[in-house]
Amino acid sequence: MSKVRSAPDFVIIFSTLFLLGLGIVMVYSASAVVALKHGDAYFFTKRQLIFAILGIASMYTVMNIDYWVWKRWAKAAFYTSIGLLILVLVIGVEVNGSKSWLGLGAFGIQPGEFAKIGVAIYLAKWLADHQKQIVLFQKGLLPALAIPVVCFALIMLQPDLGTGTVLMGTAILMIFVAGARISHYIAFGILGIASFVGLVLSAPYRIKRITAFIDPWQDPLNSGYQIIQSLYAIGPGGLLGLGLGQSRQKHLYLPEPYNDFIFSIIAEELGFIGGTLVLLLFLLLLWRGMRVAITAPDLFGSLLAVGIIGMIAIQVVINVGVVTGMFPVTGITLPFLSYGGSSLTLMLTAVGILLNISRFAR
Repeated sequence: MSKVRSAPDFVIIFSTLFLLGLGIVMVYSASAVVALKHGDAYFFTKRQLIFAILGIASMYTVMNIDYWVWKRWAKAAFYTSIGLLILVLVIGVEVNGSKSWLGLGAFGIQPGEFAKIGVAIYLAKWLADHQKQIVLFQKGLLPALAIPVVCFALIMLQPDLGTGTVLMGTAILMIFVAGARISHYIAFGILGIASFVGLVLSAPYRIKRITAFIDPWQDPLNSGYQIIQSLYAIGPGGLLGLGLGQSRQKHLYLPEPYNDFIFSIIAEELGFIGGTLVLLLFLLLLWRGMRVAITAPDLFGSLLAVGIIGMIAIQVVINVGVVTGMFPVTGITLPFLSYGGSSLTLMLTAVGILLNISRFAR
């Protein structure tokens, strides 16, 4: 393996920082009205700026740490993730019906976000070390799936179906890329669908989200409220939008417009062109990330790059799908754009790892 460093991928840096900058502007625009409850229109923006600075510092630091160092610390990262997920079940703070936060004064950390990158690192190591066994069912596929399933089970005890879906989706993508058999995937796909249906049926609020997805106007003031208000934001945006800061839905119509539904405000204020620009930037980031994965000098680096890019792609697809009414409502942030400390700093840290892999790409 070549250990000659080159410059990191500039396109990844550009697209990430552009999305981050746009995110800070849109967090202010979307949150200013709600923030006045705290006596400061910049209440959420200031916090987002703090986490953006911490995230950029982390991204820069990690970008200069040779990525194979993480292979040595993979097991520690995985067990730390499990420990934090257990800890949050014991002393975690409940937010919106989910016990997924460890409170730290005015801030908090979300162990599920740490678990996503911890699982990606450990799974990349395991798959790289057992590549020849992955085509076997008992000695390959089952042990590989057991790694994310442990964290998924702990996340579902919170419960947090959105984070769990991203974690499992990322892991399944990595295992597939590592060479798992299609026939095994079909069997587990059927089992996975059955399990997902069981998880939905086990919680009444999830059933309401499914029915609201099918026909949100059936219950417009309760289960269908969020998606209806989101569509009311996207529709009037038209081609060019209402103008930056001119959103109507952020005036206490759309709940937490600066978080999971920030894409709705982007489409309302910046229109179809603004929303398309955001999606094109994500596509640019994903394309360059997959290029890094293909040209990485070893299997561990390649699989880790796939995991990071897969994590971002899955979150983007689900978040945009939710706000446009294509998927049932679930709590998943839009990477680099939505308000949130743990999500933002961990995502930027993951991009830092990707950038380091790019420095050794062939």
